[in-house]
Amino acid sequence: MKVRAILCGLLLTMSGLSVAAGEKLSLRASPEISFAPAHLIVRTSIEPDPDNRALEIVIDSPDFYRSSTIQLEGDQAPRTSVVEFRGVPGGNYEISARLFGQGGESRAVARRVVDVIASADR
Repeated sequence: MKVRAILCGLLLTMSGLSVAAGEKLSLRASPEISFAPAHLIVRTSIEPDPDNRALEIVIDSPDFYRSSTIQLEGDQAPRTSVVEFRGVPGGNYEISARLFGQGGESRAVARRVVDVIASADR
């Protein structure tokens, strides 16, 4: 029984990074809940396409904003990108990834919410 539970957990974890049929972009942020100052890791997966030109990853709250843009070379670009945000202060964050096409148009968006708990001594 314990082996079955572990196997199911592994399958669920691995399925979070694959792009489902018809999806151009998926996003996973970890940890979903942490203590400040947090080290957040954002993993994106994109479906290869000749029109893919850029991937923008944003972490946003009322008191904190960071972004990172990754240039893509169409269907030759890596399927998975990883961006790390270090020293993230306490707050509730929306993390988003946006895939851009050749003309700068938005091709797909994925979002997640994470919670960073402020330290007790502040």
